[in-house]
Amino acid sequence: MLKQMITHHNKDNPLSHRASRLAKQSRLMPALLASASLMACTTVAAVSPVPNDIASSLKLAPGFSISTFAKLNPGKGEAFREPRFMAFGPDGNLYVASSSDDKIYMLPDSNHDGVADEIVTAVTGLNAPNSLIFADGKMLVSNQDGVVRVVQESGKWPAKKLEPIIKGLPTGGHTLKTVRLGPDKHLYLNVGSSCNVCVEKDPLRATILRYTLDGEPAGSPDGSVSGSKSAVWASGLRNSQGMAWQPGSHDLYATNNGADMRSGTKDGAANDELPPEHINHIEPDKHYGWPHCWGKQFTDPNFPGKPGFCATTQPPAITIRAHTTPLGITFLDQAKFPSEYKQDAIVALHGSWNRTEPDGYKLVRVKFKAGKPVAVEDFVSGWLQGKSAWGRPVDVVVGPDGALYVSDDRAGLIYRIHYNKN
Repeated sequence: MLKQMITHHNKDNPLSHRASRLAKQSRLMPALLASASLMACTTVAAVSPVPNDIASSLKLAPGFSISTFAKLNPGKGEAFREPRFMAFGPDGNLYVASSSDDKIYMLPDSNHDGVADEIVTAVTGLNAPNSLIFADGKMLVSNQDGVVRVVQESGKWPAKKLEPIIKGLPTGGHTLKTVRLGPDKHLYLNVGSSCNVCVEKDPLRATILRYTLDGEPAGSPDGSVSGSKSAVWASGLRNSQGMAWQPGSHDLYATNNGADMRSGTKDGAANDELPPEHINHIEPDKHYGWPHCWGKQFTDPNFPGKPGFCATTQPPAITIRAHTTPLGITFLDQAKFPSEYKQDAIVALHGSWNRTEPDGYKLVRVKFKAGKPVAVEDFVSGWLQGKSAWGRPVDVVVGPDGALYVSDDRAGLIYRIHYNKN
């Protein structure tokens, strides 16, 4: 069981095969032994074959259809390979990061038939890239140790020249980074925790950071914009890979993965339903609870902080069922969906490993009312069948055509979801 806990310690770490297993074990052993009383017999959903008929194997909200936009390399066994986070470029093409291949792929659809024409290697020589954005027409990629600007020489792919913008970020643990461009023209970058539950020594861990486009720190604690000595914008965030700004308000919402092997009682057995996953409204200089609190400022009885600490933290905007691993999030204001969807968001649930009964492995709709999230409901399900799953959604993004594109790093697919008016 201890070996299993070491191997699957991180809910969303596709790079375990690239790091030294012995080094990982030495780092994780104290935390694992401390958590031994909370262990339960759990596993990630077993891998099942990708069905021949994708559309009929998935259940969608009424009026929606799904198809395969592109086929990339599938995961091997339980490994998470590709694709990860995505972005549409100024050229209208979809780009996707592959963490284990150290590449960015371009997926053009020149005839606009909803199927990628080819898979083009756009960037090579990266370091576990998890996401990309375009700023001022240039591609920026989040490596596991920082952010680089891609220089496309002679207008041709693949690009190999990379200019570092942000360097020296901590790696290991929840090592993958997501970079996003805010409406304020600043870069936002997550840095996950090094552990399941611990007090971090590095202040950059378990945070969302904020930088200028030139890579200068622009965060809290003073709440200032550019010119801050610190890049930390918000803290207490175990692993917040998904970020999106609400249309109109420009409020930042981020997904967050809660800790594993937790109990609601001192020295109690691990509870499948604790802690809930969070969708957080991110504000500068706020602490969101990890590692001592979850949900509505509930104190972890097996890892409490100072008395009264949880009352000072920021509760989630809304919660999702425990251990479903929310990753990518996108708002639907630009989607060609019915009007009742326009203020809502879609979240990709990558799926559980730390549950006796697997859950997640689907897309959910976060419904908003008066600008606030009020409910969560299934949008697409079917990747999980019993205790096995053939797919694991990672990211969601609305394309220029108004369709929703979804990456799946287990099946190695990009899906396209559109609404049928008839």
